[in-house]
Amino acid sequence: MRLVPGKRVHPASARTDTRSMRTFGVEEELLLVDATTGRPRPLAPEILERSGEHELRGFAMTSEVAQEMVEVVVEPCRTADELRRAVRAGRETADGLARELDGRALALATSPVPQRTHLSEGPRYAAVRERFRGMAQGTLECGLHVHVAIDDAAEGVAVLDRIRVWLPVILALSANSPFRDGSDTGFASYRHVVWHLWPTAGPLELVGTPERYEQLVQSLLATGGILDDGQIYFDARLSRRHPTVEVRVADVCLDPEDTITLAVLIRGLVDTAVDEWRRGDEPNPLPAQAIRLASWMAARWGVRGDLVDPGTGRAAPAAEVVEALLAHVRPALAANGDTDTAEIGVREILVRGTGAERQRARRELSGSLAGAALGAGAVDD
Repeated sequence: MRLVPGKRVHPASARTDTRSMRTFGVEEELLLVDATTGRPRPLAPEILERSGEHELRGFAMTSEVAQEMVEVVVEPCRTADELRRAVRAGRETADGLARELDGRALALATSPVPQRTHLSEGPRYAAVRERFRGMAQGTLECGLHVHVAIDDAAEGVAVLDRIRVWLPVILALSANSPFRDGSDTGFASYRHVVWHLWPTAGPLELVGTPERYEQLVQSLLATGGILDDGQIYFDARLSRRHPTVEVRVADVCLDPEDTITLAVLIRGLVDTAVDEWRRGDEPNPLPAQAIRLASWMAARWGVRGDLVDPGTGRAAPAAEVVEALLAHVRPALAANGDTDTAEIGVREILVRGTGAERQRARRELSGSLAGAALGAGAVDD
């Protein structure tokens, strides 16, 4: 299909047959940098204009709040292989267009090299600039958003209530932002820290019903503190436009295979949550503030420290908590044919490290932050 630059396509759609696998899709935000210095460059407008000259299959490319970013939106998929092809094609196309401009489009969740952000043009971005001032001007954090199809809002809220305690584990596996603005932050995911400056970001308390979810959204809008419901930045939310649950907690992953691993795990979490809801199992009552702290721990240490075990609410070695996640979703993974993808992918992350660890290794090897940034391209090359 031929897409108008900036035109958004939905990354997952509702199932027409409740017995079939749920469709899922992803949105990957990529950092646009100079091919020599690794410094962020405002290439998005020209990349999106040039993308209109290409026939994009399985994905679209859109603008983000900063011109130093571009978002690749993958259309609904049913299998991990289908998703893998689209993710790789999207990354390769974005990077190829950036190379034409002496740049690169890289899967970095923050910029290792000092940055100067240029906000995208348009009335909405102007409103964001006016309302949020320095917060908006400093925005250059790239995330991975995973959409999974749901049948209706009641099912979606049941999912939100049951997956929230596992999202810190997803964050830990995705961690890919150790550097920011020329410094090593000491975190595995500093994007998580910066992202939580936005007033609605973070975990939800138990919601219970679609009506209560809508009441929560409307109460936030009524304060006047945010522009609209597009700024509802919960770790997981009901999509505004499509019948999906959108999980927004992850860093964009350095390795595209990690994206696929996380996507099948999240689909497994959704399927498992729906099964629990249909059985009448109550969701884990862990308070949102405890989940927030669990996410901070995941952001600080990734998979090399302790994570919070949702079953006990206590810290445990990351590998044990990751194994608990796999055990929790294993029946759903098997039903979707995703067992090998998830288990091999998780083992790979635990053994060779997250994107944060690999970025630090690249800096050590190259001796520079530019080397850490541009080394991200070697993962896809």
